[in-house]
Amino acid sequence: MSDEKQPSTGAPRPTGKRQLSGAATTSTDSYTDKRVVRVEDKKEDSFGGSVGSFPGEVVSELKKVVWPTGKEMVQYVLVTFAFLIVLTALVWGVDALTGLGVEAILAP
Repeated sequence: MSDEKQPSTGAPRPTGKRQLSGAATTSTDSYTDKRVVRVEDKKEDSFGGSVGSFPGEVVSELKKVVWPTGKEMVQYVLVTFAFLIVLTALVWGVDALTGLGVEAILAP
């Protein structure tokens, strides 16, 4: 039964890979159109820079920073303190319950 071929009702199936027959699967024109040409920058080739240029770079980077307003800073501080209070209460509660459990186990 396995030697007999089943009649196919669908489209013909491919018989092999195109690379084996020598036919290209992609055209070289589309490949060269899509290829990205990299431009080498000699400035990036050198590692680091001079010590004298560092402060100027720091100032230029600090100018790019978006600093929070006073109102935003107050909000951030309040959220941070609220988080610390909740976390401190949680740690205190776990410590207190653990202490009571240890005393109950070790007490005669």
